[in-house]
Amino acid sequence: MDNLTQQLATFAASLTYEQIPPAILHHARRSLVDALGCAFGGRDCEAARIGRRIADGAVPRHHAGSIIGSTTQTSAEEAAFINTVMIRYLDFNDAWHAGHPSDMLGGLLALAGSTGADGKRLLTAMVTAYEVAFQMIPPTRMRERGWDQGYVIGIATACGIGNLLGLSADTLAHAISITAVANVPMRATRAGRLSLWKGAATAFAIRNAVFATLLAAGGMTGPEAPFEGRHGLWEQITGPFELETFGVAGGAWKFPWVRLKYWPVEYNAQAGVWAALRLREEIAPADIARIDIATYWSAWHEIGSEPEKWDPTTRETADHSLPFIFARALVDGTITVASFDEAAYLDPSLRPLMATISVREDAAIEALYPAKIVMRVEAVATDGRRSSIEIANPRGDNTNPMDDAEVAAKFRGLAEPVLGTERAAQTFAAWNTIDTGGDLGAAMALLVR
Repeated sequence: MDNLTQQLATFAASLTYEQIPPAILHHARRSLVDALGCAFGGRDCEAARIGRRIADGAVPRHHAGSIIGSTTQTSAEEAAFINTVMIRYLDFNDAWHAGHPSDMLGGLLALAGSTGADGKRLLTAMVTAYEVAFQMIPPTRMRERGWDQGYVIGIATACGIGNLLGLSADTLAHAISITAVANVPMRATRAGRLSLWKGAATAFAIRNAVFATLLAAGGMTGPEAPFEGRHGLWEQITGPFELETFGVAGGAWKFPWVRLKYWPVEYNAQAGVWAALRLREEIAPADIARIDIATYWSAWHEIGSEPEKWDPTTRETADHSLPFIFARALVDGTITVASFDEAAYLDPSLRPLMATISVREDAAIEALYPAKIVMRVEAVATDGRRSSIEIANPRGDNTNPMDDAEVAAKFRGLAEPVLGTERAAQTFAAWNTIDTGGDLGAAMALLVR
């Protein structure tokens, strides 16, 4: 295998719970309970219902998959897909600038029960996957090159599943290779009028990573040079790059880069919500004549550069529309899950306000990204009054993190409508201590309504 594949496989096969610093484990627990809360919020989404219909009755003899919140088992890869679309549906789960790492938990949770893993093994596999993802995202620049987040997230998932299953480095290398060469998703998923696939594309990549890893565990071999060889990633897309030293070998642990979302919107729009709430204190929505939003390229490109974002006709387009999110927050004084109900995003009374909003890339703001998240708003009222607002590193950013109480409140808000107050509290307590005394089987059972 080429050097990059060997580096990833060696790290993933060898990481142990005892090697992970306590601060990193704390980050992992926070992202884990945050993702489970998001899964409750998305448990009845259409993509999950489609997945359940397809998976019905497909229970294998080996590697049965567990579906979050259900006693029903299916194949590991189908469970991984269903789990991930539930976690991902609300666009409320954790993020970094080119993906949602907690999507990978859909695959890990699908297999954790059938492997006999305890909480320590689950968290170790989770940290493995996150560290690989954060190592691979910056140098590959897949997002900037027009490819989707599922490429790196799929490879990282294979690494996490390999760690969970206790695969050797040699076997894991084949899992990584198969995943890498067989799954190069296009960014068209997140362009224009967005479909159900927006919330399912990475779930599909994770499903494929789970399947590739199980194939490798069963003896399937993959290409010897998926990254560095002829027609490999370097030659086809990225050019050569090197990984940084992993934390376990003396480098910096990457898990603290994780950003938890305060609002249920695409990450780049978090600052937009805060800016809208500030503007609302200065100029009434009915008095707005013009709003100019300046931001970094990724935010402009993702949620403010296409005409469909000024007339969202699907939920998926609405939660990726800065004009809609900004206007909705300006009028309502908040953004909630209900802000993306059909009546809310089709609201004709909101269109005139959205039409006053322009979004542009600002070179100075772009130069700060991703180390600093900035959104600047200049607003003019119908009577000529002006307001200038700048939001930097909004709540939930890794430099301005949500505290543990906020993470717990977010979980309760998503889980209580499904589980009830008492059961939600028990579930949070079990998963928040999953590696320090919690029983994984009992904790999985608490997820069932």
